[in-house]
Amino acid sequence: MCLLQATCSFFRQPANFSPDYELSISELAALDMCQKRAIFKPMTPEERQDLKQRCGGSWKLVLRFLLAGEACCRREKSQAIAGPGHSIAVTSKGVVYSFGSNNSGQLGHGTTEEEWRPRQIRSLQGIRIIQAAAGPGRTMLISDAGQVYAFGKDSFGEAEYGVQGAKLVTTPQLVESLKNIFVVQAAIGNFFTAVLSREGRVYTFSWGSDAKLGHQTESNDVEPHPLLGALENIPVVQIAAGYCYLLALACQPSGMSVYSVGCGLGGKLGHGSRTDEKYPRLIEQFQLLNLQPTVVAAGAWHAAVVGRDGRVCTWGWGRYGCLGHGNEECESVPKVVEALGNVKAVHVATGDYTTFVVSDEGDVYSFGCGESASLGHNAAAVVADGQGNRHANVLSPQLVTSLKEVKEPVVQISLTNSIYWNAHTFALTESGKLYAFGAGDKGQLGIELVNSQTERGNPEMVDIGLI
Repeated sequence: MCLLQATCSFFRQPANFSPDYELSISELAALDMCQKRAIFKPMTPEERQDLKQRCGGSWKLVLRFLLAGEACCRREKSQAIAGPGHSIAVTSKGVVYSFGSNNSGQLGHGTTEEEWRPRQIRSLQGIRIIQAAAGPGRTMLISDAGQVYAFGKDSFGEAEYGVQGAKLVTTPQLVESLKNIFVVQAAIGNFFTAVLSREGRVYTFSWGSDAKLGHQTESNDVEPHPLLGALENIPVVQIAAGYCYLLALACQPSGMSVYSVGCGLGGKLGHGSRTDEKYPRLIEQFQLLNLQPTVVAAGAWHAAVVGRDGRVCTWGWGRYGCLGHGNEECESVPKVVEALGNVKAVHVATGDYTTFVVSDEGDVYSFGCGESASLGHNAAAVVADGQGNRHANVLSPQLVTSLKEVKEPVVQISLTNSIYWNAHTFALTESGKLYAFGAGDKGQLGIELVNSQTERGNPEMVDIGLI
């Protein structure tokens, strides 16, 4: 369908390049469509040819690579990121707002004071941001020019917790070590950071000395290193970082695939075992399921994928029912969520022990840990656990009826992905309205809480326009 549309567009108006008589009509049409993509436009002829060879020697494959990346990463669109205790919102024009916990300067306002309402990061004026990532005490932003800005804690790994003296960066600073890499996405885990280049190459840094990730590095090494192994010559369209592992959605001539690397505890790497993987390894189960992955999500201890046909697969640690299979058992290979058999999914998001699925009609389903009311099921029963009350866990996908009341399709869900914080959740609607629910004790909902409240059970609109 994409190619048909590209061909029609190609014939309706003059092309943006000189004729190349060695290319077929379909290849010319695909190249014409590539040149209309924001990421492709600034590439030099040499860079374009390199990308073409990396994608398999065809402009049609390059176009598929570019479209796949846009579809799963919301590049050039508005987005909201629910980080551990703080939040980042990016408008469709590239303006950035932040709010919530700020003990490390992770809001980027030049202070360490909490913000309970969305506040624009003024120092970024004139810079258009297209993507954001939030981790424990730190934030990364990516501009449309492929440059990366970071602020908050400049150290990575578990050793930073409770350790005094770590350098704090309270305003966005250009990451010098990435200046020569055109970055389009960043992902922050608890032990590492990964970035994805325009050409589909993955770089990681600060993985630490205990679990090396495809290259030899020390815990204080903040230089980016290309991820070695199977993905060296395969273009990646999306990366997702969990607590101590990384997933990569790769685009190959034979179709889309998922690779995993890092800690295998709980079976979250998807290979049928719990062993660690130092180098990226193909998750073979998707071929057996005849499923073409289009979106990948990495929770702290579990993972999820949406297929082109709308099926959802989950795997990893099943605690609190976060896999949606009706129990709390672990799954060491991807397993289709049968309870969503009548739902065509287009988006999935994972957190600590929670999962959200968005359907093609804009409906939202959630399951997993009910702490902090972050699942959106405020009417769910509350159970006692001997340490006070907490919201009930949900073992199978349940429609978030509270989001039906906004009377508008939801296009994106983002939720806290850290074991150190009570979770909060954002729902972004088709028209750019942002709704928040869950824990809000640090202002991370962007909503003023009253009467000693620490959370919001029902979605409430955040006073910010993202379109």
